[in-house]
Parts: sequence; C-alpha cells; structure tokens
Amino acid sequence: MSRPVLLAIFLTVAATRVVYAAGEAAGCPADSEAVAAAAAVVADGAFTRPEAGVPAAKRTTCGLYATAQDVYDMVKDAPDKVLFIDVRTPAELQFIGMPTLVDANVPVMLETSPPQWDDVNSTFKLAPNPKFVEGVDARLARKGLTRDDRVILICQGGVRAARAANLLTQAGYTKVYTTIDGFEGDPAPDGSHKGERIVNGWRNAGLPWTARLDRSKMFGLQ
Repeated sequence: MSRPVLLAIFLTVAATRVVYAAGEAAGCPADSEAVAAAAAVVADGAFTRPEAGVPAAKRTTCGLYATAQDVYDMVKDAPDKVLFIDVRTPAELQFIGMPTLVDANVPVMLETSPPQWDDVNSTFKLAPNPKFVEGVDARLARKGLTRDDRVILICQGGVRAARAANLLTQAGYTKVYTTIDGFEGDPAPDGSHKGERIVNGWRNAGLPWTARLDRSKMFGLQ
C-alpha cells in the first residue's frame, strides 16, 4: 500500500478516534501529534474503542479502551506480545474468579490492615498498593516485554483499571489498555435485575474464566 493511501486511511480513522495500537510511536500522543505521525503508522489489528462512548470514570490518560471480547481477541492473537493483568484484590479473585488468559494478578488496591469500614459504600475500605507499578514491572520483565509493549488491565467493571492505567502511564508505560466492561460487567440500570452486574463484561460474554487460582499468577507469592 502506498504512503498517500495509508495516510488517507489513517486520517479517516483518527477522526473517529479509532487508533491502532502500533501507531502509537510516541506512546499516548494528542490527536494532532497522531495525525502528524500518520505516515509512520503500521496497523497490527489492535484497536481502541472511541472515548466518546466510555464513561468519564473509566477514561484514562492514554485513551486506549477495549471490551472484554476485544481483549480476548487481542490476547489470543498475540499471547507473547501482550501482558494481561487483573488488578482486583486477591479476595475478589478467590470468591469471584478470574479470566484464564490473565498473566498475573497485581492489585492496584488492597484491603487495609487492620480492616476499616466504608460507611458510604457499606464495604471494607481499600488502600493503594504501593508496590503496584513494581509488581507490573516484574511481570513484564518475566515475559520479556518492555514498557512500550501492550499491557491490558481488567478489574470488576472498568473504574479501577482506569486508575491503574494512569499510574502505569505516569511511570512510563506507553500502551496501556483498559477493559471497559471489566470481569463482572456493568450493573443493570433498571428492571427486575437493577443493580446486578449482568449487562456486559468478561464472564457475561461467556469468555473463559476459572475459580481455581494458579499460585504462580498471584501477587506477593513470588
């Protein structure tokens, strides 16, 4: 394909904010920078969902978003070129399960010690994991990847993954995707199942998951 044709295709894609991952030559560029670098784009088929359809609480600095199905396809397509991290707490994985394709659990938040109660949300409080970036770095190195390779994060419904993605971007990671519907999906907004997480997400999509944890993937046991 000639360079002029490639440029025309990219400009159309950029206008709709569907950005191909391999085109992120400078990591997470602004739209104008992305257009300026159009001639250098080499698409590898890994895309991001348009940010306009992503709730504000799930948006990230890097702006790379995927659905659970997208993530499954990306990981299956190039398992050795992607690091897939579940950022939920170990307790969540133990009682709810996790995707079988996840490389490791590196929680971005952990239960406080001693336990503290959150009156507003009627749950136990969580505190930032001070070793989150360090933990992802270790898993990245173990897989022979760098901070310029694709990293995909998944949490319950997409909010914590967004916070975790921003932490990694601040640390120098350049291609951090978030699973916008998460493992459990979004709560139903109305109807007899209002509030139940049955709308979307990894498990609701029928993608492979397990309730049997693999010790080698668990945080803090290595």
